[in-house]
Amino acid sequence: MDLSLQAKWNRTSRTYGLMTWGEEHRFASAKHELFAKMKGRCLMVAAGTGADFRFFPPDLVITALDISPGMIERARGRAADYRGALALQVMDVQELTFPDAFFDTVVTSCTLCSVPDPLRGLRELYRCLKPGGQLLMFEHVRSRVGPIAVLQDLMTLVSRRIGPDMNRDTVSNVLRAGFELDRETNVYVDVVKAIQARRPAS
Repeated sequence: MDLSLQAKWNRTSRTYGLMTWGEEHRFASAKHELFAKMKGRCLMVAAGTGADFRFFPPDLVITALDISPGMIERARGRAADYRGALALQVMDVQELTFPDAFFDTVVTSCTLCSVPDPLRGLRELYRCLKPGGQLLMFEHVRSRVGPIAVLQDLMTLVSRRIGPDMNRDTVSNVLRAGFELDRETNVYVDVVKAIQARRPAS
């Protein structure tokens, strides 16, 4: 467990809802469309305060984890409102305790920007997915447009102190972790993306 990361997000959990309120409403339709594809036994990484639970299809078996106990406590009410089985756990995506090939679907929502070693986290998700299992990601990433990318690099010097890195090359990391990319959709310019990938079936 990365204790320094846990402490940072525990501090941030107190104001996280206010920080993300606008994004939760702005990107609601894109998240709903992406997460509608969830099926089988599901894992959500970085549950935060549970704001995205409302986009999940009903009647699934879901484990939602976060490294921050503070976030988990704030997510409990929304977890209880989910029309299915949704369990919360404190866990670091870089050190998952689940068996190999355990989940059918893994979902992330603005997650890989906050993991110190995103490739290590993605390889853990790959390990825990069944062959053929799907990875559904809603992530903000580093732009391929030069001036925007430079701005993101500068913003990250400040943002990483209290929250996420703004300049991660998440799509490349997904491929480096061994996943096959099914679809990459720009939700806002090329900075916010819906990413669909899967662990190869064989």
